[in-house]
Amino acid sequence: MPRDVSTSKEVGELRGDLLEAAVRVLREQGALHLTLRRVAEEARTSTMGIYTCFGGRAGLLEAVYRYGFDVLQEMLLGSIDAHASDGRASFDSHTLLDHHAGSFERIMAVAYGYREFALADPALYALMFERPLPDFDPSPELRQEALGRTFSLLTEAMAGSAEPTRMAYLVWTTIHGLVSIELTCSLRSPLPGWFIDSREEGGRVLADGVSTLLRGMRQPDGD
Repeated sequence: MPRDVSTSKEVGELRGDLLEAAVRVLREQGALHLTLRRVAEEARTSTMGIYTCFGGRAGLLEAVYRYGFDVLQEMLLGSIDAHASDGRASFDSHTLLDHHAGSFERIMAVAYGYREFALADPALYALMFERPLPDFDPSPELRQEALGRTFSLLTEAMAGSAEPTRMAYLVWTTIHGLVSIELTCSLRSPLPGWFIDSREEGGRVLADGVSTLLRGMRQPDGD
């Protein structure tokens, strides 16, 4: 039955319940099941509530997309804080990014947080970075705002570079590519002896890939 949403508070509560229901459907059943009817059933309300709160399916999907970046940002910041509180370097960072003490550790913290998010929430990750629903594409404004919130964590770490935004983009594409390949491999039958045949090896490959890129960035031209 439709829920009575005569006040702004009730609309807000319904909006939260519908968003939670949509995320639950996505995680448990997959993106193809993100229909108005299925989400409304999961939230124990009617499809009219989705129109009231989000204006329709596109608005609901954009809310799920934005929620995904909220979670990702939280995980990246948590990873950065965890590495900072360790009080010790896991890698020989001074040989990679002399211009800023701790820059390499910060970048690797972002890489590990990004990987943790993708492996823990593959359906949400796919909605954010792939096209599991051909009829859904967030607006350019929303994509820029969402991506910028997490991408800025890398541009800050590359602040001492000649082209920090370009360098941060290269780092992000490396992280994203390695994590996406590992995620694809993890969803299929294992290939013994392949580069990513365990969670531990996936972490090592990520560290090696990002480290190699950063070493190349600091080499003078012609070296």
